[in-house]
Amino acid sequence: MSTAGKVIKCKAAVAWEPMKPLSIVEIEVAPPKAHEVRIKMSASGICRSDDHVLTGDLKVNFPIIIGHEGAGIVESSNFPLSILSITAPVGLMYDGTSRFTCEGKPLHNFAGTSTFSEYTVVHEDSVAKVDPSAPLERVCLFGCSFSTGYGAAINTAKVRPGSTCAVFGLGGVGLSAIMGCKAAGASRIIAVDINKEKFPKAKELGATECVDPLDYKKPINEVLFDMTDGEGVEYSFEVVGTPETLAAALASCHLNYGKCIAVGVPPSASEMTFSPALVFIGRSLKGSLFGGWKGKEPVPKLVSDFMEKKFVLDPLVSHTLPFEKINEGFELLRAGKSIRTVLKFQSP
Repeated sequence: MSTAGKVIKCKAAVAWEPMKPLSIVEIEVAPPKAHEVRIKMSASGICRSDDHVLTGDLKVNFPIIIGHEGAGIVESSNFPLSILSITAPVGLMYDGTSRFTCEGKPLHNFAGTSTFSEYTVVHEDSVAKVDPSAPLERVCLFGCSFSTGYGAAINTAKVRPGSTCAVFGLGGVGLSAIMGCKAAGASRIIAVDINKEKFPKAKELGATECVDPLDYKKPINEVLFDMTDGEGVEYSFEVVGTPETLAAALASCHLNYGKCIAVGVPPSASEMTFSPALVFIGRSLKGSLFGGWKGKEPVPKLVSDFMEKKFVLDPLVSHTLPFEKINEGFELLRAGKSIRTVLKFQSP
């Protein structure tokens, strides 16, 4: 029986308020309006940005269905999609209304996507049609982590062959940035993290050296200057999302032409203060949203490159869990035991 034009009841993970576990409850998903599509989710990654919502670091309107890194099948057309969007944190569709309700009460969406639901409704701007033979449990990574990190190196920084790079933060996005630096031909890629358990994976994906700031009494930027004979790195990537790490990444760059790329999502209330001398003689600081890809058009090409084995994604997925174990996935993230946890939804 066709569900087109009808309200669908399904399960979703709802965040009712900050600092509380997600609740899997039955919700109602309204039919899509003009220029929208309703999607049956197949897989979704758990991103640190999602956790920022749950901790209260990222200000949103509650109650909310989070999740923004997903892949699924359009309910009426049956073709795979990568779901991606960055919007204002209002949590509503373009017309100012919601497509989600629970017991008659509206629920907010997140980044225009809300992939932690068995069904979601998104605007056409937030979907990209991709190769139907691509595995959706890997395609979901193109909605955020891989595209964001890899693109930060390839597009935003435009890493040059033979250069030296430093990547601060070795989660899924940071490791993808390492992959981008390697693909661009960097000769040295220094991975920086306080969790040494991530070092083997970083080296597997292209890091030439790994550094734990806690092993040193001096600031990490001074350590990196020592490692580069007093020059600093040509490119640094901050993929943690804290002002302190961003300041350290900027200070690690070459004085005259170093480029620091801000990739990590900072808490809403955070501020950064640094001396103008850090940039006065040539350093630059640039933000990178979704890896610098312009719109959704590059996503199908990235998926095609993956299918042609131009890069691998399996090393980025440390855990695969059923959707019902979503809170376990967040526990793995907070404990530093996961790179990317992918949630799989039950097949129809």
